Amino acid sequence: MKHWTRRDFLKTSIFTTGAMTLARNSSAATVSGGSANGDIHVAVVGFRGKGAHHIRMFGDIPGVRLAALCDVDSAVLDGQVRKFAAKDKKVTAYRDYRKLLEDKTIDAVVIATPNHWHSLMAVWGCQAGKDVYVEKPVSHNVWEGRKVVEAARKYNRIVQAGTQSRSDEALQQVFAYIREGNLGAIQWVRGLCYKPRPSIGKTTGPQPILTEVDYDLWLGPAAMTPLRRKKLHYDWHWFWATGNADIGNQGIHEMDMCRWVLGQRGLPPKVMSIGGRFGYEDDAETPNTQISVLAYEPAPLIFEVRGLTRKAGDTAMDNYRGIRVGLVVQCEKGYFAGGAGGGWVYDNKGEKVKQFSSSGGAGHQANFIKAVRSRKTSDLAADIEQGHLSSALCHIANISYRLGKDTAVDAIKEAVMLDANTKDSFQRFTDHLAANQVNVPATPAVLGPALSLEPGKEAFVSRAKYDLGFWANTLLKDAYRPPFVMPENV
Repeated sequence: MKHWTRRDFLKTSIFTTGAMTLARNSSAATVSGGSANGDIHVAVVGFRGKGAHHIRMFGDIPGVRLAALCDVDSAVLDGQVRKFAAKDKKVTAYRDYRKLLEDKTIDAVVIATPNHWHSLMAVWGCQAGKDVYVEKPVSHNVWEGRKVVEAARKYNRIVQAGTQSRSDEALQQVFAYIREGNLGAIQWVRGLCYKPRPSIGKTTGPQPILTEVDYDLWLGPAAMTPLRRKKLHYDWHWFWATGNADIGNQGIHEMDMCRWVLGQRGLPPKVMSIGGRFGYEDDAETPNTQISVLAYEPAPLIFEVRGLTRKAGDTAMDNYRGIRVGLVVQCEKGYFAGGAGGGWVYDNKGEKVKQFSSSGGAGHQANFIKAVRSRKTSDLAADIEQGHLSSALCHIANISYRLGKDTAVDAIKEAVMLDANTKDSFQRFTDHLAANQVNVPATPAVLGPALSLEPGKEAFVSRAKYDLGFWANTLLKDAYRPPFVMPENV
């Protein structure tokens, strides 16, 4: 297979001298398919899950034409093409994203592939003169997320992160209400991702690949390894080579809300994680139960993941102050508990004070198209840098976890005793496991190290070769499989 690099792009017809000048220097002139007032031609990449939602949403926006589809699974691709044909709509089908980028008529790409493809596809899209809507998390690691930001700026592309809660009017209103001081200073924020994640099963060896899937293209930047799970699709979330655990799956939405309300524009001074995979034994690698502490000052961000139900034999999930998936913002005079679509402000006695509500982030795709037309990054609700920073929080939390060691519960309790918020989270963590019939005293959890980050940088503090900071820095970047390599210079 041919290596696909920026030099290859320069050799194609889409990168004539004039096109390069436009991609790099134009601030408000046109999109690649015609005038800014004409139809925007959109391609959706990956649509077995979220991408199918994007097809519906973008298809309903006036002035948008769904012109192309791309998926490495021919059964999924052909099925969607047939749906368009049944409506007398023509759409061009691609299995290889690189071929799609050679299509001059495409103005924007919508990326909804597995996580390990997000950043590379986004950078290639920018280099090819396309605007980009990239699903969350926008990256599989911290380093490549910054590369997407660099590419967006270098080629003057409109790049939206798929953290659609940024378009949620209720959250916009309540976070402004909090920042205006109506509840006093923020004391802490908790992000919550309590979603059921049952066992993915246990295999005894490599599994067959579906004949309709181009496994080489599916893996892309990831190492060519045998499939070691029953399902190729979706369960990739629970493997480090392709996914980012639930904190980087569902949790990235809530992590973004937390950083948004805190008003933090960078990474925290310190991070640490506690967790494990409890309640069953399966092939997955990532934790199904996790606490991450991102030590922002003056108000920390504590993130909690639970994949087990509230107790053994139950189907309902736990909640914290009534929230299963969302956030709690504790302030001096009260707190907000909610998430996508809004929530309630309470006083410190738990009495309701004020409600904020909306229909959620349904306008996020329309917001992207608005910015594509205006050529103004400032019109985006979730500019790529915001998506990068929130994704990076998930990544650094996972790095602490991955460098952690199995530790007795009593030892972890002692280690977190001096921090009231972490102590509270861990006590509820152990209560939750006990309710799920986990033998807590005899079952260790992973205690990740408290890692310091370099001020103003996206790197860990390392004072000596092979110290924890050194090893943490090695996890900021993936090893890419040629020809699917993220360039150092985008």
